[in-house]
Amino acid sequence: MNCLWAPWRMEYILGDKPDVCIFCSNPDIKDSMQNLVLYRGKLSMVMMNKYPYAFSHLLIAPNKHVNALDDLDVTEASNLSILLQRSLILLKEAFEPEGFNIGLNQGKAAGAGIEEHLHFHLVPRWSGDVNFMPLLCETRTIPEHLNETYEKLAELFRDLEI
Repeated sequence: MNCLWAPWRMEYILGDKPDVCIFCSNPDIKDSMQNLVLYRGKLSMVMMNKYPYAFSHLLIAPNKHVNALDDLDVTEASNLSILLQRSLILLKEAFEPEGFNIGLNQGKAAGAGIEEHLHFHLVPRWSGDVNFMPLLCETRTIPEHLNETYEKLAELFRDLEI
């Protein structure tokens, strides 16, 4: 079995975490580059990942502060699913990815980095987007500043209503 070592993640894993939930802080702010929120609807929200695995990595979460998918009612779960799908469509429109990684880590044992608030990861992928940089010099290559990506995506998410 081959192992891919990612030691740069240890700084995040062991580092100080904010005392507030990133998904629940400033709920009245709908669109904010400051907290990377692209969309906040009645039941769910989309924000950019401040520590992306890849370019334009999004987090899709319910507004309700729960840590398990089965803690959502049918309406909340459906809304979350629709927002995940619409976010994927908007990423396709913005950046023409060749594929996606979509994941939900529920619980600490499953690798949830923010285990107290359920969220999906939506990571667009392109052939060759992960290169030798992380392996040789512990550096991820993100081709665009978060603020620039936010501006591009915010325009697309601005008229979204779910």
